[in-house]
Amino acid sequence: MSTLYLVATPIGNLEDITLRALRVLREVPLIAAEDTRRTRQLLNHYDIPTRLTSYHEHNQRRATARLLRALSEGDVALVSDAGTPLINDPGAALVQAALAAGHHVVPVPGASAPLAALVASGLPAEAFLYLGYLPRKPTERRALLQQVAALPYTLIFLETPHRLQAALDDLAAILGGERPIAVARELTKAHEEILRGTVAEARAHFAAHPPRGEFTLVIGGAQPQAPQRWPEAKLEAAIAAGLQAGESPSALARRLAAASGWPRRAVYQKIVAVHDEPS
Repeated sequence: MSTLYLVATPIGNLEDITLRALRVLREVPLIAAEDTRRTRQLLNHYDIPTRLTSYHEHNQRRATARLLRALSEGDVALVSDAGTPLINDPGAALVQAALAAGHHVVPVPGASAPLAALVASGLPAEAFLYLGYLPRKPTERRALLQQVAALPYTLIFLETPHRLQAALDDLAAILGGERPIAVARELTKAHEEILRGTVAEARAHFAAHPPRGEFTLVIGGAQPQAPQRWPEAKLEAAIAAGLQAGESPSALARRLAAASGWPRRAVYQKIVAVHDEPS
């Protein structure tokens, strides 16, 4: 069977393409491109004469059938306008159809705006949630932000310049103005800029400097809330109940420290004092 290659292309700087990607683009008989004019510029830069065909959100159904026929005769590479195919770009239907037909699907990794912004943001990158473009409608945007407001993961969104200020307003209202954020603009391009600070600071900056270019927002996750400390009488009642139920002092101390906001050592000392009291 043939292979459908998912080839990442530069998001701005034409040097950000791998040697493997260039080889694949030269060797395949056909490249399916979201915008053939933009891809032709890339191919011309590297003197790659491979034939192009269009594959975008408005012709996916028809183009998928055409590309499956092409795969029956040889390999095909899929590229998007910029970055990694399928990340906020068409291609999922083609991948599913190719797999269903028994073809191989092979990623050729490379540039990706969300990952580039994340690693340069200064925010935790161990666990993150990427949600693409924020919804256009304010009510839908706020509803989405409400859903993720309490999550501990770093959040990544894309945004357009004309909606950026409204998005920052909603981020401040729902996530809080002190939430850390990195706003990355025009990544890898001549006017690349990464503004790091709080949501409130980003709002003030772009209110004074009208936004231009494409934006990636990287936002710190919610900080865990320390449990409110129980009154001493409540803690002592819980200790008495736990000991009466036969719970061991160490297990009881561990459980009540997590629930009560009291230090485990202090809880354990209280448990020992009660446990050792003469009956």
